Amino acid sequence: MNQTLISFLSVLLLTCFSCKVENKGKSTSTLDPTPGSLLEYKPYQPDMSDIVIDRKSYHNKLYGFWLGQCIANWTGLVTEMDKIGNIGDIKTGPFYTSEDWGKPDQPNIWSGDKPSDLSPTIDFVFRVPSEVWGSDDDTDIEYLYQHLMYSNQAPELSAEQIRNGWLRHIRPEEENYLWVSNQKAFDLMKQGFLPPETSDPELNEEYEMIDAQLTTEIFGLMAPTRPELALQLSYLPIRTTARNESAEISEFYVTMHALASKVDTAKPMHWQTKWLANQAREHLSDSLYPAKMFDYVKMRYEANIPWEQTRDEIYQRYQVEQQDGYDMTSRNLYCNGCYAAGINFAASLVSWFYGEGDFKQTIKIGSLAGWDSDNPTATWGGLLGFMLGKEGIEKTFNRQFSDKYNIHRTRQNFPRAIDNFNRMAKEGVFIVDRVVQEKMNGGIHLEKNVWYIPVGE
Repeated sequence: MNQTLISFLSVLLLTCFSCKVENKGKSTSTLDPTPGSLLEYKPYQPDMSDIVIDRKSYHNKLYGFWLGQCIANWTGLVTEMDKIGNIGDIKTGPFYTSEDWGKPDQPNIWSGDKPSDLSPTIDFVFRVPSEVWGSDDDTDIEYLYQHLMYSNQAPELSAEQIRNGWLRHIRPEEENYLWVSNQKAFDLMKQGFLPPETSDPELNEEYEMIDAQLTTEIFGLMAPTRPELALQLSYLPIRTTARNESAEISEFYVTMHALASKVDTAKPMHWQTKWLANQAREHLSDSLYPAKMFDYVKMRYEANIPWEQTRDEIYQRYQVEQQDGYDMTSRNLYCNGCYAAGINFAASLVSWFYGEGDFKQTIKIGSLAGWDSDNPTATWGGLLGFMLGKEGIEKTFNRQFSDKYNIHRTRQNFPRAIDNFNRMAKEGVFIVDRVVQEKMNGGIHLEKNVWYIPVGE
């Protein structure tokens, strides 16, 4: 079989995920006719201990990741910054409760007396098949990183590749959809600084803000079952904008995403979600506030305290009393650090534990919990979307959704202004191909359409 025919068949296989290709000798797989899309698939002898993952199923899960993120992101935006507490000059009144779902949305801290223009009521935001999902800061940098990993043939991006990607694909002028630490890191890049200098507290005073959480979860999905490798791949992207506790919080989410391929799917979803959280907790430093926040929320959940009470206690404990070393209030920041990694981490844990793996319930609680509500919802919507897959999300809502994604709403200079989840998921599969072969020393069997992943150290 000549090289040209092998290449053609490999492309055909990865386009339809149902074709058969002989997995012998050298072969290349091309999504786009660019050098960055090429990978030579090498012969591999599986070991009995290898973890076997079906690539077609993983494609469906990656599709669910993007779809779940978009549903949750745009739903969470309805209540973003509506309720942040009553410390300082900004007073937003009592926090939302479950009773507020479906009721009129209240103004946020920037909108004066106007509610959200996304929905007049606090409810899910959907895009039907004829419509297009818009990119947002909770999804577009992950899209950028996936594009960079793919086009550079480099799952572990260099500082130069990250800087070049940011400068090419982020608009230098407003509205560029960057805030806090992302904006400061971008400004530093334009001055010639490279990651991780761009998150150096001496240069970037915003390093404790939430940005890295919502830009790096995808690295966990690029290293299925191997959180230690996912943390290696995400190390520099996380430290493009985050340091110290905020970096550790981001690594918590990356770890959960990597382990989502290892969870026992025979167990109920509430067991799976608690297992993922407890596994990721082991990465947190016991002496720092993220671990203490985790332990507090988990303790209140296990005591059967209503989620609203736990959320109110979080506000009192961390923003009023500044316990466990969380001292944002004493810094007199705008809106009392309502966009900080710490308070939003605690809020996200409320929705994760009390949502118990139910997509709708998790996103409802995340939207009502307060603070920067679109960020935790987007994170959990993506992770639960991955666990459920495309069909699982459609079954959850008993409807179909748009698969189209407008990356140029917020970013620029990509090959496609309007992309689609199917192609984005395929690109992710190609990246995992490279990670499995080059970073895990595993193998890809194109005929069986599976990955063989050696058990990590």
